Amino acid sequence: MTGRPRIEVNWTEFDKLCAMQCSLVEIAGWFDCSEDTIERRVKETHGITFAEYFAQKRGKGKIALRRKQYEVAISGNVSMLIWLGKNYLNQADKQEISGNAENPITIQYADEDSQITPTPKEIPKVQ
Repeated sequence: MTGRPRIEVNWTEFDKLCAMQCSLVEIAGWFDCSEDTIERRVKETHGITFAEYFAQKRGKGKIALRRKQYEVAISGNVSMLIWLGKNYLNQADKQEISGNAENPITIQYADEDSQITPTPKEIPKVQ
């Protein structure tokens, strides 16, 4: 046989790289070969494109990352608790409230006995 030696892919390593969300360029660099070689090996071995194979394998990495974020949050990391709350529970730092001419925003003030005053005060309009 003439030419370059055949690049053999270690599929266990390959799958781990996919799980870590490595790009085709990075995976090719890891195996010291071209992107075309990676695409050919995936097609030859698994009968699907690199993109299809990558989509199947990247899920494990996402699950592992999500698990770790959850563990860090539950262990008391306030920043991670806030981040997960914002991203998964639709929590926000602020809420925007708006009204219009037909339905102006009103504020009701409570007196010292925590009773709501009988007449709410309207928020002045900004000119």
